[in-house]
Amino acid sequence: MTPADYAAEQPALDLKTYFNGTVDAWGIFQDRSGKVVKRFTVVMHCSWEGDTGTLDEDFTYSDGTTQKRVWTLKKAGENRYIGTAGDVIGQADGTTGGNSLNWKYVLALPVDGKVYHVNFDDWMYQMDENVMINRAVMSKFGIRLGEVTLSFRKRPQ
Repeated sequence: MTPADYAAEQPALDLKTYFNGTVDAWGIFQDRSGKVVKRFTVVMHCSWEGDTGTLDEDFTYSDGTTQKRVWTLKKAGENRYIGTAGDVIGQADGTTGGNSLNWKYVLALPVDGKVYHVNFDDWMYQMDENVMINRAVMSKFGIRLGEVTLSFRKRPQ
């Protein structure tokens, strides 16, 4: 599966338009058995200067813990983006097609006092001008560890 498979799907995803302003998200993390082991919300403050975007994300988990991640996105060509964040190892490589975006990256994931480098195959699908669905599969050494599912809703501006 590649983003090109979704080239005809509408609405066409424009990261600068969708991720501009405030976006709210609700998500779950499921382990490899499918059990929901974490629930969370995210408030994203998004802005762009030219071809560089900032996604300032504030996570709140169901156990009361919080986390911050700030993404910097850069347009790297037609249908291509590069993303960096403090807990991303190297860079995220993204490709758009139609209503979809596929990110591939390695995340430094803290678990029980240790940090693991985990591969993410992250897919986003824009449903309409305000709603996006996100599904990411996490793996290490080719072994599926779990999935993250998010629903995004862009606030009216």
